[in-house]
Amino acid sequence: MAKISYSIFQWHIPLTLAVGNSTHLSPEAIIWVSNKTETHKVGPMDDETWLLGNINQMGYFRVNYDLHNWRLLIEQLMNNHAIISIGNRAGLIDDVFNLARAGFLPQNVPLQIIGYLPQEKEFLPWHAASRALYQLDKLLDRTEDYSLFSDYVLKQVAPKYHKLGWPTTSPDGSFMQAAYQAEELQREVIMLACSFGNKHCHRQAVSLISDWISSNKNRIPPNVRDIVYCTGVSLMDEDVWEFIWMKFHSSTAISEKKVLLEALTCSDNSFLLNRLLNLSLTSDLVPDQDVIDVIIDVGRNPHGRHLAWRYFREKWDVLNARYGEALFMISKLISGVTEFLNTEAELSELKDFIQNSSGGGAVAAFARAVEIVEANVKWHRLYERQFYQWLRKTPNG
Repeated sequence: MAKISYSIFQWHIPLTLAVGNSTHLSPEAIIWVSNKTETHKVGPMDDETWLLGNINQMGYFRVNYDLHNWRLLIEQLMNNHAIISIGNRAGLIDDVFNLARAGFLPQNVPLQIIGYLPQEKEFLPWHAASRALYQLDKLLDRTEDYSLFSDYVLKQVAPKYHKLGWPTTSPDGSFMQAAYQAEELQREVIMLACSFGNKHCHRQAVSLISDWISSNKNRIPPNVRDIVYCTGVSLMDEDVWEFIWMKFHSSTAISEKKVLLEALTCSDNSFLLNRLLNLSLTSDLVPDQDVIDVIIDVGRNPHGRHLAWRYFREKWDVLNARYGEALFMISKLISGVTEFLNTEAELSELKDFIQNSSGGGAVAAFARAVEIVEANVKWHRLYERQFYQWLRKTPNG
């Protein structure tokens, strides 16, 4: 049998580049990368000139720089971010968090780069930051020093949150529509503020839920209902959970039912989370297609992560029998329940479970889950201390 050499399938990668300084960005240039290691001269650069690669994120790869170049890029963002385009600002944020997560950069670099966000007016960079911070939040939300991280994020979010405020209503009670990007930016900032514990955001959410309960009229702006419902359920008492549960059953709108069901997973009450898990699988109160989402969403809640993980293992045979033939669904469940496990004990539990159970057609999904949890555990072992050390040293961090 002929042996195939895969070297003939290597691609030539186009890498777009530009150089800039505090006042100017050069026209875009392109180089072709053909080997794993290459050296290219991009032109004269002094100590105050920075390099930017993969202009507007046209290539499916990440670009790393030496620390001096990162420092110059951060200074540029802080002093005049408009020199760098919206797409490139979003790309820098996405790249820097992922590179640091993989250990290619010190942990303080992504934290420093988001220091410019109070000046950012565009949705795309905020969205990139929100996605990156969400992943980091799930890695840290059960650590002792978590408040150092959440306080630092809130420091960057608060100015924009107070400037943008909440959606407004017109005199007739209808919601005033803003331009799409402005509306999405406002929503993104409200979500960050409420998720990381901004007190004003929490009071606003509680007030809106309380008004709904007392008047039985839902005056919560539609585009932030998921945020308000989740925040209200997490902060308020069991009666609010029961109210949302009742609304979930009485609602006939599928989209609203999904938002209400997800909100029920936001509780910090273990009894209610366990009740929801049991009802989802053992009754007809939760539609079959939503059971997997309930288990995953409980697992995303730091108060429910161990509950969802335990429930998944206990009910695996039932879940596999019901959803195993739909490989996409069972793979989604495995990924969703395990992706934020990050302790040595949880990694051991995962490996033991795989060894002692029938994986069926989900062997690849379990193998991927082990890789992700191993990476999470490794990050904590190698980088958590460095991450929090920088936050402790940061003024008003």
